[in-house]
Amino acid sequence: MPRRPAFVFLDLGNVIVMFDRERAHRQMAAVAGVPVEAVQATLAATQLEQRLEKGLIDWPGFHAEFSRHVGAAADPILLAAAASDMFTLNVAMLPVIAGLTRAGVPIGILSNTCGIHWEHLLSKRYAILPGTATVTVLSHEVSAVKPEPAIYAAAAAQVGVAPEQIFFCDDIPAHVEAARACGWDAEVFESAAGLIGALHRRGLNLGV
Repeated sequence: MPRRPAFVFLDLGNVIVMFDRERAHRQMAAVAGVPVEAVQATLAATQLEQRLEKGLIDWPGFHAEFSRHVGAAADPILLAAAASDMFTLNVAMLPVIAGLTRAGVPIGILSNTCGIHWEHLLSKRYAILPGTATVTVLSHEVSAVKPEPAIYAAAAAQVGVAPEQIFFCDDIPAHVEAARACGWDAEVFESAAGLIGALHRRGLNLGV
């Protein structure tokens, strides 16, 4: 039987918040005054989004390269807002996080994300971001992305418990498998109700 976790890491995108990347691409196209296909082709060819998430490029560098490829110099602030305004809070997760807090289990966020997205989410003033998260491990800050082992090592180094005492939930199976390979207990996120059940099987009754 899985043991009661001493620390719980949650993914951000499509777990704590939902996101619509196609919406962001449409908004970026509108700001730049180019077809959305041009935006999508540029991002696919340059891997700009992935490089931004890994901290290999900053926003001014992203903006300069993006503008050069699409042939339009959009305002960098407006472009950042267009690229970031794609998130909605997953309200079903609120009682899960509240239940973990009541149970005295520390929570962390482990996410592949970039600076402009994180800053946008913080500007929304959601109570849970960063809220009760005692540890926040963001890919662009540690220069590693899931499922690379380095990001899990960076996260584990901050929590001070044995790997098998860490529980992680992510919507991408490859990220969950990578966590398990690092010795963590992990489950694929399908719903808040499913996560409540997974935690209950590990001896955590969240009272919801």
